[in-house]
Amino acid sequence: MRVVRNVFRRRLRAFLTIFGITIGVLALVVMGAMAEKLQLLVDGGVEYYGDKVVVSGPGSIGGFGVEPLSRDLIGELEAIDGVSRASGSVMMLLDEEVGAVSFGVPANINGEDGRAEGYESFEVRFADGRAVEPGERGVVAVGADLVGKLEAEVGKRVTIRGESFEVVGIAEKTLTAPDQAVMMGLEDAQDLFVASLPAAVRETVDARELVTSIAVYLDQGRDPDAMARVIAEEIPDITAMGPEGFQTSVQEPLQIFNQIIYAVALVSLLVGGLSVINTMTMAVAERTREIGVRKAIGASDGAIMRQFVAESAVIGLVGGVLGLLAGWGIVLAANSAGAASATELFLLTPRLAFGAVGFAVVLGVVSGLYPAWHAARLDPVEALRYE
Repeated sequence: MRVVRNVFRRRLRAFLTIFGITIGVLALVVMGAMAEKLQLLVDGGVEYYGDKVVVSGPGSIGGFGVEPLSRDLIGELEAIDGVSRASGSVMMLLDEEVGAVSFGVPANINGEDGRAEGYESFEVRFADGRAVEPGERGVVAVGADLVGKLEAEVGKRVTIRGESFEVVGIAEKTLTAPDQAVMMGLEDAQDLFVASLPAAVRETVDARELVTSIAVYLDQGRDPDAMARVIAEEIPDITAMGPEGFQTSVQEPLQIFNQIIYAVALVSLLVGGLSVINTMTMAVAERTREIGVRKAIGASDGAIMRQFVAESAVIGLVGGVLGLLAGWGIVLAANSAGAASATELFLLTPRLAFGAVGFAVVLGVVSGLYPAWHAARLDPVEALRYE
């Protein structure tokens, strides 16, 4: 309690110093929560690509694209040595017009042909209802993040790109790409995709013969990255992506982005650390006679130093906790505001929460070391004479 009383002897100064730490931790929590969400999405992508090769058109990224593939390509892929099964799907954006820039995976429609059953290791479980069966028409399963946007309930109907579908399942939250997906049968997705094409192109396309991406499952022991190169060599005008390609195109740029995010937040926090140094230096100057009295009656240099370090640690702890609470509130409010449009951009993880507060405490301790060392080195006689 004495440490706390000493910290708040000059209340306004203490609150301003704590406020500086709070702002820094707030920035670290909010920006770190964005980085955590993006990293989780990327980790899900790494898991998805870990044991397969995804083939798409040359203008596609992860299955999104304007250049569809022929389903005949499935047979060509399965004829390649080392390929066990190929499964086609149609993936497209849920909304015809994207109103704003979106971080992470955009809301999408995903229709699969069912050929991946027994080969796909990335499993989606359902909180309510069931998955769409291969060949089933007029029904959808909805990802967790799209429930609010579509007002989806099992047994009710939703409108997807102007067409009405019955909801048969609500997927469990995975914190990865399936949360943003409306899953349907391949034929329904093909019809929606063809309907999105210009009229002149639509008339020349057979909906049943197109897909936007093909997942290629490999024989046991085959290296996905090596097989991606083989597939790209044997079949022209396609993009074949394995785990290495995904990491190069997505994970590495994200790491740079995360470093920038954390650097900006840490600069804010370090500015708060400077205010701690200033506050503790002034505290030592104001309490010089008190320090002299304590040393005169037997207080050791270590005891004096521990006292001031403890005070600076309290400043860091209080600022860290307040910053965490403020950041948590902003994250909750932002995710709640974005839930209706399926744009939850933040994820506050335990490691981020404890890390932010812990860093604030460490920063407080480090910032208080020099003032504490200076206080411990004071000569008791000179300190008693200090006016």
